[in-house]
Amino acid sequence: MRVFSISGVQVHAALALPDQLPQTGYVWIACSREAFRAELEAIQHSLEKLTGQTLVDLHVSDLLNAQLPSRFDYSSHYDLMVFRRLAQRPDGADARPDNGLNLQTGKRPGPPVLHRIDTSPVGFAVFDRVLLSVHPADCAVREAYAARLLASTQAHDAADPRSAGARGVPHSPADMMLRIVSHMVDGYLDLRRELSRQLDHWQAELLHPRTRFSRWDALLHARLALHQLEALCDDQHTAMQSWTEALDSWRVGADSAAQREHELLKIRSRDVLEHIDRVVQHVRRLEHNTETAVQMHFNVQGNRTNDIMRTLTALTAIFLPLNLIAGIFGMNFEFMPWLHKVSAFWWTLGSMGSIALVMGLVFWRKRYLARTSE
Repeated sequence: MRVFSISGVQVHAALALPDQLPQTGYVWIACSREAFRAELEAIQHSLEKLTGQTLVDLHVSDLLNAQLPSRFDYSSHYDLMVFRRLAQRPDGADARPDNGLNLQTGKRPGPPVLHRIDTSPVGFAVFDRVLLSVHPADCAVREAYAARLLASTQAHDAADPRSAGARGVPHSPADMMLRIVSHMVDGYLDLRRELSRQLDHWQAELLHPRTRFSRWDALLHARLALHQLEALCDDQHTAMQSWTEALDSWRVGADSAAQREHELLKIRSRDVLEHIDRVVQHVRRLEHNTETAVQMHFNVQGNRTNDIMRTLTALTAIFLPLNLIAGIFGMNFEFMPWLHKVSAFWWTLGSMGSIALVMGLVFWRKRYLARTSE
């Protein structure tokens, strides 16, 4: 568990739960799901001291549920956002160490290593002056943003009011939550590039004219990963859309600073929604490209089969007259023309060769024997 007391541009990190709020600013309580389960009573007691309210039992169950999809809920005292982070790690059951993709050199010795999309929920309880976030145990998002928060504090002068806001320290728990969510959505970029690289490889293999494609299981896993990612993004979009609609119902003070802060929250929420939409559009474009590549693969296979059948048909047509001549002279008749002549064999063989040559030239001119699909 890590606790950050944020006042203006000053950030103080601690490991113990606070007993009181700072004079100005807010408190961010970031803990893992295991720590939240173990210290639930102490966290509830601290929230009651800081805000006068505790978490609802159903919301506590949501924060402890590691399988919960992205969703948004609210009460009269706080808002609850559950957002599934996107991550990527090799699947030990399906990965093949002898055909991995070398990311440093860019060379492709074989099919890329299969990956599964690993997701886990991150829960946020947003009070007026307290932010409680519940992360998975191995979540690097919390540590990365905590390091960025401390670094931005050290980089700016405490007397400079421009340090807070869009590029500095978040000025409210809602702003902090939106920045962490935006950081999780931006983390999809690496996953998007990796999925694009994998699907580009499979498309190249599908359309290669001299390669017999046999990795249908790998292509199926890649398509399932795209479907899973699209479903995750749809849940995220629904949750963020509900949060954006809830912002419109907030009571905002009459002073310009409060109105500007509320407007910045709306802008950041729309920005997160736009990033999620980009993810969905990219995933759907990859799905469409994959379907197109599969259809083109079967079309190429069909054209190749047609070429083979056309060539075999042309060769059969060339040898049909020869078989006819051989069948006629193979009949067991006692009296046949040329049967007892010395030159009959050579004339017959020459006629058969001439017929085969003429028909071969005719079929070649008509491109019945030429390769048309490369």
